[in-house]
Amino acid sequence: MKESFRSLADNLRFFYTFIRSPFRVGSIVPSSNCLAKAMLQEVRWDQVETIVELGAGTGAFTRHIYEQKREDSLAIIFEQDQNLRNQLEIRFPGLMIRSNAIDLLPVLQELGLTHVDVILSGLPFAMFPQALRDAILKSVSRALKPCGLFVAFQYSLQLREQLDFYFSSVNVSFVPLNIPPAFVYTCYK
Repeated sequence: MKESFRSLADNLRFFYTFIRSPFRVGSIVPSSNCLAKAMLQEVRWDQVETIVELGAGTGAFTRHIYEQKREDSLAIIFEQDQNLRNQLEIRFPGLMIRSNAIDLLPVLQELGLTHVDVILSGLPFAMFPQALRDAILKSVSRALKPCGLFVAFQYSLQLREQLDFYFSSVNVSFVPLNIPPAFVYTCYK
């Protein structure tokens, strides 16, 4: 019962956020469990020292990070919306929550980190101006360690060519059981 109430609350919170800022939120509902499973399929939790999530929303992927990361690993979660960020801080104590994905490199520098192992993204790149897309993907590429993993989902194949520029390997899979259906880009540096 508690989980279904949380799910309903997350759906309403996400929808409200979409209504307030439709160009910063890519969907009207949070990501499905099927999408979360596809996004996290390649993560080798026993090897991850630092994981970053960009655009956490209500925490569909954050919950898995919180439950599966090693106790001695670091998780840095970025969410721009203040209300969603507040909820993430309450639900996932101990995770480092920050506001803007464009600040990825300065945050890592502030923490004395040169590279991270994994970056997950729920950012709606298709809705961003090209300059912002370029800046974020350049930061992601710089932040990842050699052979690091970047996984992003989108609702189109529009991002493929740009990801091919930044990563040595890009694989795309399709997740039909999500609203809307999504493409998952699994990229290695």
